Amino acid sequence: MKAIRIHEPTGISGLVYEEAPDATPMIGDVLVKVAACGITHNELDWPLWTCRNGHQRDSIIPGHEVSGVVAALGYGTAGIAVGEEVFGLTDQYRDGTAAEYVAVEARNLALKPRTVDHIHAAALPRAGLTAWQALFDHGGLAKGQTVVIHGAGGAVGSTAVQLARWVGAEVIGTGRSHSRSLVLELGADRFVALDEERLEDAAGQADLVFDAAGGEVLARSASVVKPGGTLVSVAASPPFGRDDAREIFFIQEQNRAQLTELARLVDEGHLRPQVGAVYSLAEAARAYGAKAAGGIPGRVVLQP
Repeated sequence: MKAIRIHEPTGISGLVYEEAPDATPMIGDVLVKVAACGITHNELDWPLWTCRNGHQRDSIIPGHEVSGVVAALGYGTAGIAVGEEVFGLTDQYRDGTAAEYVAVEARNLALKPRTVDHIHAAALPRAGLTAWQALFDHGGLAKGQTVVIHGAGGAVGSTAVQLARWVGAEVIGTGRSHSRSLVLELGADRFVALDEERLEDAAGQADLVFDAAGGEVLARSASVVKPGGTLVSVAASPPFGRDDAREIFFIQEQNRAQLTELARLVDEGHLRPQVGAVYSLAEAARAYGAKAAGGIPGRVVLQP
C-alpha cells in the first residue's frame, strides 16, 4: 500500500511517500480503507519512536485521525461490520492513518456522522475528544457558566466553542483578530483579539478557562479564573499555582462513547467540524509545512 513514512526523527523534512507493508488487522482490530486522514502539525515532534513494549520503531506512519470504510475484521472483532463507514482516533504508538489502509483497535472507532463527508469526519476525532474531555470531564462546564476558550479559531478551539454553546454556557473566544468572524459565527458570545486587546481587561471572571494555545496566553490566564474556577490546558501545565482555583493539564484519550455522541451532535446540527485545507496523501510534507506555518484555521486533512 502507499503511505507516508518517516524513518528518522527529523521532522517534516523526513516525510516520504512510498510503498509500505500492507496493514494487517490483529485480534480485536478493524482494517479501514482510509478515505481521509486528519493531521496535527507538531505530531512529528512527539516521543513516538519507542513502542509500548519498549522496542524502538524503525519507521512511523503519522496521522491518527481517520474516516473510512471497514475493509476487514481481525479475529474476535465484534460490533462493527465490513462495509460500514467509521471514524476515530488511532493509538499513536502504532502506524497511523496517512496511508491507503490502517489497522485500528475496534474500540477506538465509531460509526461516522451520516450528514458530513469523510473529509469533515476525519477533522473531528482529536479535536472533538479533546474539547469534550476538557470542557466536561475535567472542567465540569454546565449551563449558565462562563468559559474562556483560548485558540478558539483552531480545530480544537472551534470545536470547544460549539460544544460550550450547545451546553448553554456563555462563551468567550480568544485568538488573533483574523479568527473573529469564524468564532462568533460558531456561537461565541464575545471574541477577544489578543493581538489588539488585553485578555485581563476584556475577559472578566470565568468559571472555566480552556487553553489550547499555551505560552504567554496560558501564563496570563491566572487573573481570568474566578475563585473556585478551573483552568484546563492541553498545551502545558498551568503555571499559576493558586490555592482558590483548580488547574489541570491533560492529554486526550480515545473514547468510543464520546465519538458516538460527537457524531450525534454533528447529525443534529449542533457541531460542524472545521476543515482548513485538504491535500493529497502524496502532498503530506507540504500539508504539514503549511499548517506549521500558521494561518490555516481548523484541521488539515489528507486524502489517499
